[in-house]
Amino acid sequence: MGASPKSYFFSSFLILLLSAVFFLGIKRVLPDKIFSDKAGTTKNVLIDSMLIDAFEAAPDSIDKTPEATTGDPLDDQPVTYYETNGVTFPDEKFEDYKGNQYLIPFFEKLYQLENSGEGNVRIAYYGDSMTDGDMIVQDFRNDLQQKFGGEGVGFVSITSESAASRNSIKHDYSANWKMQSYLNVKYPKRPFGVNGHVFFANDTAHTEWVRYQIGRGKFNKSLGKATLFYGRSGNDKATVSYVSGKDTIYKKLTMSGLLNTVNLLSGSSKAIKVNFNQADSIPVYGFNFDDGKGVHVDNFSQRGNSGIPISMFNVSLMNAFQAKLGYDLVILHYGTNVLNYGTKDYSWYERAMTKTVKRLHDCFPGAVILVVSTADKASKYGTEMKTDSAVVPLSNSQKRFALKTQSGFANLYMLMGGNGSMVKWVEEEPAMAGKDYTHPNFKGAKKIASLLYGQLIQAYDQYKELRKAAKPEVVKPESADTISKNTADE
Repeated sequence: MGASPKSYFFSSFLILLLSAVFFLGIKRVLPDKIFSDKAGTTKNVLIDSMLIDAFEAAPDSIDKTPEATTGDPLDDQPVTYYETNGVTFPDEKFEDYKGNQYLIPFFEKLYQLENSGEGNVRIAYYGDSMTDGDMIVQDFRNDLQQKFGGEGVGFVSITSESAASRNSIKHDYSANWKMQSYLNVKYPKRPFGVNGHVFFANDTAHTEWVRYQIGRGKFNKSLGKATLFYGRSGNDKATVSYVSGKDTIYKKLTMSGLLNTVNLLSGSSKAIKVNFNQADSIPVYGFNFDDGKGVHVDNFSQRGNSGIPISMFNVSLMNAFQAKLGYDLVILHYGTNVLNYGTKDYSWYERAMTKTVKRLHDCFPGAVILVVSTADKASKYGTEMKTDSAVVPLSNSQKRFALKTQSGFANLYMLMGGNGSMVKWVEEEPAMAGKDYTHPNFKGAKKIASLLYGQLIQAYDQYKELRKAAKPEVVKPESADTISKNTADE
């Protein structure tokens, strides 16, 4: 006679119980990072294939084991600067490197703006998920506009994975746009725009549209000037249309150059919806919203980005963007997606980003670069959350490529408080970071913006003091060029 149903049930339950006990037991002896404490979803997160390629292509001489460490002769050398038109920042140790000497052209532009009240200063802020939804950047922008003037959120893409979570502008769009990103396409149909994307209105059966409305923020009272940026195409029938008052305005999209613009608003409008009519095959990049004066900061965030894909930028097209927008400072804020490669030797990333920064200098002549290091991140070691062992090695590599490329540097890890700071941010009441021990919340993002702004303005104030004591032939923004005696080209 067979076993009773109760017996089968008891046996099955016992097997499940023993399996659970075994799983919990084996988990204690396996590497902690197999069991991630990261919360959230990977929906809409693109994979940065260039980061993977850079790691896999690293020379065999690079130790890819978790115990690997790396150094550089530059680490032990003092950083000494040459005079730039009478202005010289004090020498630095590599440990405390900020590279403010390399930001002199930017500081001079701020100085001229502050003293004359005329002109404008523009910043391109490239980042990863740390700046998603305009986090950090919106507060950084607000701080600068509070001091130097300016209104508007700057350049905004046609579509965005973070549109629903962005507070600084309300942004929605039709679902039939076609998009290519420098994270998932190496050879786009048309060159990527300044935001790392290119969009196409190729659905000929249905009209593509995009709508923007003012969001939160003291300096977002209107959209300001709304300027559409688009590329070259053989299409001579395309128009855009939008409602102004009781009238529907149509504007033809002319293709006079590699990069083209059309102005849609010039007043105090609080919202605009733009339809793209017969616009197939035209590469569309996005809209710029600003008032044409003061400081403007464009947020070019992309989840999953390491920064390396920027090296894909088409120099000619970027030169055209630079001619129209005029960036004075380019900020590179990366690291979140680089930490999880099971090594402490980031020389492979250092080399890739050195090439990326050199590419940026070709793309945006006259602009200076500020590298922001990885923030602190905590991982589980045993039963305790501690600063991930890769944070310091990565931030040091970021500092090295900043020095080698004559860029400024902000050590966000140290600005946050250094070792153990992310754990403190998560455990504070109210908390300043999420339970993934990686990303700040809105309160933490505001704090980070304040820290970065504080370092920048402190350096700017120091520049003004040095400028007072300088020779009469003080820096001209367009011609200043700084050189570090110990900078090494790769």
